[in-house]
Amino acid sequence: MKTKEKVHCLTRIRILSGDQIALGPGKVSLLEEIDRSGSISKAALNLGLSYRRAWNLVDTMNKNFKSCLVTSATGGKKGGGAYLTPLGLKMTKAYRSMEKKAEESLQENWKTIKRSLKQPD
Repeated sequence: MKTKEKVHCLTRIRILSGDQIALGPGKVSLLEEIDRSGSISKAALNLGLSYRRAWNLVDTMNKNFKSCLVTSATGGKKGGGAYLTPLGLKMTKAYRSMEKKAEESLQENWKTIKRSLKQPD
């Protein structure tokens, strides 16, 4: 079993549009969960968010891009649901690719810093 390192480096990429975070790690996780579950409410529950918080995050994303990242249908006999648009899928993939490249690019410098850090108790 792999133990969690006590010293680690986190990269947090945030895409800003004016004073709003158009895309960031939490929003991308929400997009991925909506894609898996087919529902904003299920995605919120799975991520430990309130439905209102999840909806506000989706609304912020949709307002900051040229077209919506998430489309939803209201409930009814066939039920509602939500899904990522082609742009939503593309932005999720692009963001995760940026994260991976950022992680890879900082590894050499991180190793230098890590060797100089004291290990916490």
